[in-house]
Amino acid sequence: MNYAFDFSAPLAYWPDLLNGAWTTLALSVSATFFGFLLGVFCALANTGRTRWLAQVSGLYIEVIRNTPLLVQVFIVYFGLASMGLQVGAFTAATVALVVNVGAYTSEIVRAGIESIPRSQLEAAECMGLSRWQTLRHVVLPPAIERVYPALSSQYVLLMLASSICSQISAEELTAVANRVQSDTYRSVETYLIVAAGYLLMSLLMRGLLWAVAMVAFPRRRRLGTPL
Repeated sequence: MNYAFDFSAPLAYWPDLLNGAWTTLALSVSATFFGFLLGVFCALANTGRTRWLAQVSGLYIEVIRNTPLLVQVFIVYFGLASMGLQVGAFTAATVALVVNVGAYTSEIVRAGIESIPRSQLEAAECMGLSRWQTLRHVVLPPAIERVYPALSSQYVLLMLASSICSQISAEELTAVANRVQSDTYRSVETYLIVAAGYLLMSLLMRGLLWAVAMVAFPRRRRLGTPL
């Protein structure tokens, strides 16, 4: 092999790569926040007493979990445009990622809810708590705490999967890398730099999720095991 590595050409585009990494993080954090809210709502719908709401939620989860993310991104991006809703690539990518991760979050949170002992629910009823108060104080906090490590892993995977959004020209890290390698003809070096960037962002994402756990779960903070 006579290939000589030269990282100087792709590294000359470091401002563009840095902006792409920032866009990836912004996309991931936005999708994580709204996807978590959507997932919790669907989990409550699935475990609730309203049958039609549980059926709609179940259908949404099955459809999303059994179709490719790339197809979902295309449906959102081109579908909204065909309906006359002109949105940018970043907005369409965020919506698609929220819809996708919401389904997975729902199943994880549902497992946490179903792990709550029946005796705790009966005790809440004996104390005269309403259904909302029971969910707010008895069910959701321990349920989310139990499944938080799984949620954290899912959101890191979401950040890595956001590279698919380069297919609709969302200016995240992979899209920028595609442009850089086409300009420099240094594909190996460019994608090695990008791989290192994703590794660093994964560690940063885990750090952010660890910090959230330290604030949200006092018991885990005392035990020193937030994740």
